[in-house]
Amino acid sequence: MKGRWAAGIVPRNFAWIVQDRLAVSERPGGYSPNHRRVRRQEEILWLEAHGFTRVVSLLPSSHNLHAYEELGLPSAHFGLGPQSDVREVLGDLYPAMLGWIQDGERLLVHQEELGERVAGVVSGFLCWCGLLPDPPRAIYAVEQLLRRQMGSVGRGIVALVPQLPPPTSAPAPKPVTSRGQLPGVVPGQAASTGTP
Repeated sequence: MKGRWAAGIVPRNFAWIVQDRLAVSERPGGYSPNHRRVRRQEEILWLEAHGFTRVVSLLPSSHNLHAYEELGLPSAHFGLGPQSDVREVLGDLYPAMLGWIQDGERLLVHQEELGERVAGVVSGFLCWCGLLPDPPRAIYAVEQLLRRQMGSVGRGIVALVPQLPPPTSAPAPKPVTSRGQLPGVVPGQAASTGTP
């Protein structure tokens, strides 16, 4: 039993966006009313045991950052709340994410819950860095990976991507599922999915 808990537990709603490089989940430890310190520690242990090198928090506040620091897991905070200037946040976030991924880091991006803000951010990232430059295809791919539809808030985030400065380096690794490729993407080609 001790060995099982030493490896931690998977964060809730965990999903890969770019296999072995970029994943999403809800906040380690759960969202506010259900947040548990022990669960948070177990989920951080799982992240460390599975090679995650950085947690990227989109919470409006700095909650959880101290816990990552205490357990030796680097983190970054890009607050994305209802009152945030989304363009400004994405303009800082996307180059940082691309740089970390190109440096071989394994990132987990979270907010309180795995909702459409997080889905919009990662869909926008796929568009911005050129992996899936067509917004409807990026949205559709992330909807398939997360098994949920994206609403107007998430789609609004993706719609801001053309207003951001373009990346200054090559695209990040190709996004894939656990089965080896992104839904609807033919290996070696651009995305070929249709929108739902």
